[in-house]
Amino acid sequence: MAKRVAVITGGASGIGRETSLKFAKKGDRVVVADFNEELGNETVEMIRSNGGEAIFIKTDVSKHEDVNSLVEKTVGEYGRIDIMFNNAGIGSPTPVLDMNMDAYHKIIDINQHGVAYGIFAAAKKMKELNIKGVIINTTSVFGVLASPNTFAYHATKGAVNMMTKSAALELAPYGIRVVGIAPGVVDTPIIQGYKDHGIIDSMKAKVMGNKLTQPEQLANAVYLLSLEEADAINGSVVMADEGYASFK
Repeated sequence: MAKRVAVITGGASGIGRETSLKFAKKGDRVVVADFNEELGNETVEMIRSNGGEAIFIKTDVSKHEDVNSLVEKTVGEYGRIDIMFNNAGIGSPTPVLDMNMDAYHKIIDINQHGVAYGIFAAAKKMKELNIKGVIINTTSVFGVLASPNTFAYHATKGAVNMMTKSAALELAPYGIRVVGIAPGVVDTPIIQGYKDHGIIDSMKAKVMGNKLTQPEQLANAVYLLSLEEADAINGSVVMADEGYASFK
């Protein structure tokens, strides 16, 4: 069988980088997509230095044409696309009364529209190539739980939850699965703002084990969801939050 091809947005750092490394280690070919060219190429070099196969494609997921191009270039390079991990995202802790509209729209464009564009592009190409692939979307516990200073981020993750379910329903006849993965508090650059505001210890206390989840743990969970053995998981949002949402 041909090696699988996994496209990972936000692959330059955090969960995306660790997931890229995980898939490559398991023998899949990886397309690292990110706006940060330097760190994206760094991820590719890490993969290649360990004997894996990967390329970098600079992508601004907030632009529909960029995401379409990402999928087309992937198929042009490898001839197929088996996994689309719509992972790129940003956050900026801001009280709702202080919300800046430019910042609000930026979060919506990347976290919500970027995922939608990834679903559209990957699904169309998988159907065209008759590939029974899987689309995995990064959502969050904050798609179901409210937290202060997180209005725009909440809106995007709630949307990703429903887009996951809706897309899974329509794509199931083509053998294409769509699932979401909902982390809790993960030790990545996206939570730097919470650290700067001095509230990270209070967030840790809400996790079973009183610790931050590591990106490697999320990479492991994403990989498991991508496997054929997980084909009963479809249209669901899997909580990978170490209990964050379980005792609120």
